Amino acid sequence: MTSVQNSARHGDPAWRRFLHRPLGVVGALWLLLVVLAAALAPVIAPYNPQAQDLGAVLSGPTTRHLLGTDQLGRDVLSQLLLGAGPTMVGVAAALATWLAAGVMLGLISGYAGGLADTIISRVADLLLSLPVLVILLVIFSVFPDALVMPMAILGVIASAGLARVVRSATLSVREELYIRAAQVAGLSRPRIVARHVVPRIASTVIVQAALFAGIALITESGLAFLGFGIVLPNPSWGGLIQEASQALSRSAWLLLPSGGILGLTVVAFVLLGNAIRDTSTESWSASHLAPRRQPWPEALEVAASDRADSTDDLLLTVEHLSVAFQGHLETKTVISDLSFVVRRGEALAMLGESGCGKTITALAVLGMLPAGGRQVGGRVLLADLNLTALRRRQMAAIRGRRIGYVAQDPMISLDPTFTVGSQIAEAVRHHACCSRADARRRAVEMLNAVNIREPAEVARRYPHQLSGGTLQRCVIALALTGDPELIIADEPTTALDVTIQAEILALLRRLQQQRGMSLLLVTHDWGVVATGADRALVMYAGQLIEEATTTDLFHNAAHPYTRALLASNPQLSMNGERLPVIPGSVPAPGSWPTGCRFAPRCPEVGDECRQAPVTLRPAAPSQLARCVHIRETEIAQAAGQ
Repeated sequence: MTSVQNSARHGDPAWRRFLHRPLGVVGALWLLLVVLAAALAPVIAPYNPQAQDLGAVLSGPTTRHLLGTDQLGRDVLSQLLLGAGPTMVGVAAALATWLAAGVMLGLISGYAGGLADTIISRVADLLLSLPVLVILLVIFSVFPDALVMPMAILGVIASAGLARVVRSATLSVREELYIRAAQVAGLSRPRIVARHVVPRIASTVIVQAALFAGIALITESGLAFLGFGIVLPNPSWGGLIQEASQALSRSAWLLLPSGGILGLTVVAFVLLGNAIRDTSTESWSASHLAPRRQPWPEALEVAASDRADSTDDLLLTVEHLSVAFQGHLETKTVISDLSFVVRRGEALAMLGESGCGKTITALAVLGMLPAGGRQVGGRVLLADLNLTALRRRQMAAIRGRRIGYVAQDPMISLDPTFTVGSQIAEAVRHHACCSRADARRRAVEMLNAVNIREPAEVARRYPHQLSGGTLQRCVIALALTGDPELIIADEPTTALDVTIQAEILALLRRLQQQRGMSLLLVTHDWGVVATGADRALVMYAGQLIEEATTTDLFHNAAHPYTRALLASNPQLSMNGERLPVIPGSVPAPGSWPTGCRFAPRCPEVGDECRQAPVTLRPAAPSQLARCVHIRETEIAQAAGQ
């Protein structure tokens, strides 16, 4: 098939893409035929299922009895038609309870985690240990004529397996960066789960549901075969198989229609499930998607910010922040006693090697530490609001509205199952409580604000259809939907080429100045610091080791680590010269030296560096450094000024 044909197919609606899967179509037609036959059985059945034709016992197919008769001369076709209804009702009852219980418990366990995860996991273990068949037989012995209730109980017990599958899939999706972006945008947990988690695990659930439907059908028929549930003389597929087994020595034909319809229906469930899964996956993974018929309007007045201005110059204050992660054997501190401020309208860069704690610090400010991480000391203030003391829902209201977040990899910052415009519009509706049409118009306006050409067309695209630079602009637009006071940008140019990096940095600075926002840039790139920041923090091994204005940092770095980073910057190297490197690597948490944490790698290390922890001390009027080599005269001079 040509690429043009593939593109046309991918642009088709879901039902048309489904029709390109012949096995799925066959399965759907067979199940539709079974359902219609069950519904119309009283009308289309040629005979009363209890009517006996004693002259045609075990006759096999004839013109009078198209599928033959059983050992009492009853028409097999009529029994199959009238037995389909109760059989499908039992399967539907089991499937509905199985889906409701399994998906709900799996989502709660996988997304919420903590105590809920522990309780649900233990309950699932208990359900999996139960003897299902024995329990069903006991229920049938107490309620011999019941069908829906025992099958529903089967669904509840079997839902433990689905809950585990959904939990595993949810755990994987929960770690995706676009989920974090949705959290930072301020969306509630139920909305994130419904809009971004469920669509990603839907294909897994569909396949599992198709398999369970077949299992439920076999179980219901097996119980009927044993004489439980739908019992003779009432027609059922399992009862017909029982009749066929008793007459197998006299007529093998009777087993073919009764067992055949059961087997074909099980196979149809599986084929339909696979086709639906592939169709739903293709809807967001295709390489080309046709544009929508109606273009989105391209303008909407930007709503004015409703937040009150503060006379305090400090927007973000981090005081003695410490973060630790719980391991299997011990708790390891990854950030220790970190303090800094971000002023209103200021761009502050946080730089250092990988593993120094920059991203963990940013996530701690957002209240979104990874699993196992917790804040063990200090506090974070946004203006005069103590974020550390806020509850989960209160903190969710801060994200997106007052603090925005831009991640380093735009491709995984957006949900691949939705268009870019729909995701931005979703955040707009959450913050502005407007109509869907207004949210779509505002989404296009936000895309236009970040210098995207043809914003209405980009809004209709899926993330995989856009370039890295355009995607990063879309992520910035998403972060701006709540008109935040502070934007945290975690290495926003890492995945982009040099030209696009400069454009993104210029865009962030322009937006910051136009909107009066503050900007916290997490980076390891000196170019980002030089062009995008007013002040800079240098971190090493979970500590702040130097703080200064950008100018002072480039021209008069006080800490040996900062000077080593500058010396190893490729942009400052001369052609033909060997680029200096810092020997060794950042020590892992739990392996930090007693004294200066940079001592094992420092060319200026002395005995006094290893004796005791080093504190921050003034190196200039607006500069601090964590180094014992700062001369006392410099400290006195800085203090005097």
